[in-house]
Amino acid sequence: MSYDGVYSEKVMDHFMNPRNVGEIEDASGVGTVGNAKCGDIMRIYLDIDDNGVIQDCKFKTFGCGAAVATSSMATEMVKGKTVQEALQVTNKAVMEALDGLPQVKIHCSLLAEEAIHAALWDYAEKNGITIEGLKKPKHDIND
Repeated sequence: MSYDGVYSEKVMDHFMNPRNVGEIEDASGVGTVGNAKCGDIMRIYLDIDDNGVIQDCKFKTFGCGAAVATSSMATEMVKGKTVQEALQVTNKAVMEALDGLPQVKIHCSLLAEEAIHAALWDYAEKNGITIEGLKKPKHDIND
């Protein structure tokens, strides 16, 4: 993994051509997280079917290129997964999928993980269910 401040080709690709940008009307779950230090704000929308499978995932991110790239990659990684599988998408997995991030941008991958968790939390609350292993988001902007 490259931490020398140089972005990988995958990071640049997801920044220049982000996947799944936008919002989902009547989303099953929406998670908004932010990092006050860097000013990045990330919102992830999930469309989850009756079997607990994520049919669609979109994002809106206000932030740096790494925040956009990690949002884009995270949405790609959870689409088609079950709620439980989506919970396993960690910031480390997002970073690895992007071939690494510079040290100063690792917080962006953490935001992506937290935004997914916040959206899953919202989904669980709307449906009165508990998702095994899911904790209440720490950086939810709506708190």
